[in-house]
Amino acid sequence: MRLARALRTAAVLTGIPLALGTLTAGTANAHGTMGDPVSRIAACFEEGPENPQSEVCKNLVAENGTQPLYDWNEVNIPNADGRHREIIPDGQLCSAGRAKYSGLDAPGAWHTTALPSSGQHTFTYTASAPHRGYFELYVTKDGWSQDKRLTWDALEPEPFLRVDDPEVVDGTYRLTGALPEGKSGQHMIYAIWQRTDSPEAFYSCSDVSFGGGGASQPAAPAFAPEDTGGHDGHAAGHGGDEGDGNASAQGDGYVDTVGHDGGGSAEEDGGAAAGASDGSDGSGGSDGTAGAAGAGDSHASGHGAHAASGADALPLTGSAITGLFLAAMAALVTGFATMVYTRKRRTAGTHRA
Repeated sequence: MRLARALRTAAVLTGIPLALGTLTAGTANAHGTMGDPVSRIAACFEEGPENPQSEVCKNLVAENGTQPLYDWNEVNIPNADGRHREIIPDGQLCSAGRAKYSGLDAPGAWHTTALPSSGQHTFTYTASAPHRGYFELYVTKDGWSQDKRLTWDALEPEPFLRVDDPEVVDGTYRLTGALPEGKSGQHMIYAIWQRTDSPEAFYSCSDVSFGGGGASQPAAPAFAPEDTGGHDGHAAGHGGDEGDGNASAQGDGYVDTVGHDGGGSAEEDGGAAAGASDGSDGSGGSDGTAGAAGAGDSHASGHGAHAASGADALPLTGSAITGLFLAAMAALVTGFATMVYTRKRRTAGTHRA
């Protein structure tokens, strides 16, 4: 009887980490941001999370802390499933409606990339972990300026470029196509990466200025992880993560498990599409329950990887760390069950003798 109970307990304990691994695998493995033209969050990360240089990046850190910059590749909604306009409120497009990244929505003199006024161009999207999906690039209508928050109505209704399942080259997606016609001066390019193997989507805002010359091709991505992996040796604690508490408009919550220096602090990010915390858009409540497609989403972001040198590969996201931890836990529990079973058999044999 005791042996059977021990084996049942071991089976349950073994199943827990495996189940957790299944839940996290669907959404924790795909991350990224626009590299050229560089996104707002990538530009601030390049300045250095602990010592940003521009006023807008300083304000972002003052509002949100440094952690969002270390999580530059996670401006996402786990269960978007193409419903971007429905679930991201106006004025919060750059943050994807997540309070954790709210500083990205602020008006100001953000880093601006100069682009030709016409012709073909290769945009690059830094991919921490490639996945199947499509990219849509939108541009603002004439008259938009950096002193305005980005709204859906400020964007042209149709993307000027869509690429399905692009090739990954040196850790980046290459998105080649024609620049938008008739644009000049200051604009915003809004990029949406919608996965097709998951409802998860990623978002980024890139400030650009169109004008002059023909199209040009970048010699290398403007934002490449191998160039940013060792930012000022920031392996130490990245400052506390405040709970995001930003309840999603559709009632779907988002839990981001952030491991600081091998530790772990759970950050509750009400996440997906924050608008009114009372769900006033009529599409849901604010209880912050379940994430991706109703199943919950746990992102692990083991930030010990930020100590990597510039020559190292992509920053290590938590999916790898979580997988190793869960595998180790499963092995330990299985070993314990085997030990109990063996001991019981020996004891039974002794009694029979």
